[in-house]
Amino acid sequence: MEYNLADLFESVVDVVPDREALVYVDHPGTGAERRLTYAELDAAANRIGHHLLDSGIRPGEHLGLHLYNGVEYLQTVLGCLKARIVPVNVNYRYVEEELVYLYRDADLVALVFDAEFTDRVAAALPRVAKVRHLVRVGAGGALGVPFAVPFAEAETSGSAERGFPARSGDDQFIIYTGGTTGMPKGVMWRQEDLFFSGLGGGAPTGEPVKTPEELAERVAAGGSGITFFPTPPLMHGTSTLTAFIGFNFGQRVVLHRKFVPEEVLRTIEKEKVTSMSLVGDAMLRPLIDALSGPMKGTDCSSMFSVSSSGAIMSETVRQQFLALVPHVMLLNNFGSSESGFNGTATDDSGPARGFRIRVNSRTRVVDPATHEPVTSGEVGRIAQCGHVPLGYYNDPVKTAETFFERDGERWVLLGDMATVDEEGVVTVLGRGSQCINTGGEKVYPEEVEQALKSHPDVYDALVAGVPDAKWGNHVAAIVQLREGAPIPSLADIQTHCRDRLAGYKIPRQLVITDSIRRSPSGKADYRWAREVAVAADE
Repeated sequence: MEYNLADLFESVVDVVPDREALVYVDHPGTGAERRLTYAELDAAANRIGHHLLDSGIRPGEHLGLHLYNGVEYLQTVLGCLKARIVPVNVNYRYVEEELVYLYRDADLVALVFDAEFTDRVAAALPRVAKVRHLVRVGAGGALGVPFAVPFAEAETSGSAERGFPARSGDDQFIIYTGGTTGMPKGVMWRQEDLFFSGLGGGAPTGEPVKTPEELAERVAAGGSGITFFPTPPLMHGTSTLTAFIGFNFGQRVVLHRKFVPEEVLRTIEKEKVTSMSLVGDAMLRPLIDALSGPMKGTDCSSMFSVSSSGAIMSETVRQQFLALVPHVMLLNNFGSSESGFNGTATDDSGPARGFRIRVNSRTRVVDPATHEPVTSGEVGRIAQCGHVPLGYYNDPVKTAETFFERDGERWVLLGDMATVDEEGVVTVLGRGSQCINTGGEKVYPEEVEQALKSHPDVYDALVAGVPDAKWGNHVAAIVQLREGAPIPSLADIQTHCRDRLAGYKIPRQLVITDSIRRSPSGKADYRWAREVAVAADE
């Protein structure tokens, strides 16, 4: 057996077949749910894997998952891995033009999609030559794509037994990442590298897994009792990978179709959730509002940790949550689709000191031109070596810009600017692509956003640079206020920030908006923020 994700999953199934693996709440509030043991999830994945092979999809070809959260999502991912078909995530917010680009760029030959997206899928398909097999999840949509196979029919047609060809640690897993600028890019991972980069193989706690067989041995020797609850959409890599961490430890995974704060809290209480993942303040704030209001008194005693990746939980919001659920450990994890897990923020992170992380041994801050480590206090870019991706699919130019070799090791150069101190603690400044140059000084939006969010009347905020005749660019704050809060003046905001930020970082423009635009997972839409700020400045 190699470090192949399907092999590893099957080894876990074989030692805990009757343990509950997956709990899925379909439509929050309806009470509809599905529960599958490890053996049942394994058989369900076998059926889809065999259906795909029987339909002519060949090992190594690419299948898109254009789906909301659900059993079908993880079942299809596992079925693909078993059949050596490469799963590719599709952002369900994409419109026709974006879908055409992704379907083509990823060389999709098959697509599993929710019936709710039929119109968009039907509009995109005539311009995508390679897609030859479709599976539809849910009722309806036949008029738009009449040749799509209903998911239930696909399940029925496939064998529940394994019987797949031998697999390899070299088999691929592709994660499309939209980032904050440019077109989406497909990050190509070898499954062995993905396992060791953040799926339990590298063991952030405990000893690394030394052999593939050891994973099942650990599961057999341990017990159950941990319930993972990835609340963001599975279409974003971090949630799917969180689910696989749960499976690799032989634990239970809970899913909701969509993020509804009140229902999330009901599920935490009912299912005794121990570990929940989310994306920053955009998801944590609504939970605080619910716990302070209609869901006050919800039993969260089972909770051990809440982790965030993709966006940070600001110190102000963290303290608000801890006032309601004081026993929970809040973890700001740092990582990316290109690097996996890098490290966790230190307790002294915050507006005054920045986002400080203790990184793993494979992470460095390097000069982006020479790839040499920077000296203490010097600004560079975060890089990681060892178990990193092969590159970007269909994009040799971006691959050459982002991935490099040094001393016989493969490295990935991330977009995050940072400094490192003498103790090896890394302070993340922000994405270089979002850096604002104002009067020759560099301002990273994330730092200013943390200061803004500490204002008692600010619910959410983004920061962007706006062209300025005097300064080159000035810092603009796009702010969503708390319900019923008085409208602050720019001077009020500047006064609040002055004790937390250097003068050149203080916003020179304030835009009040009804809501801050973010992705379904909570990631910032900086392109939108810049457009709003520029329009308000005209």
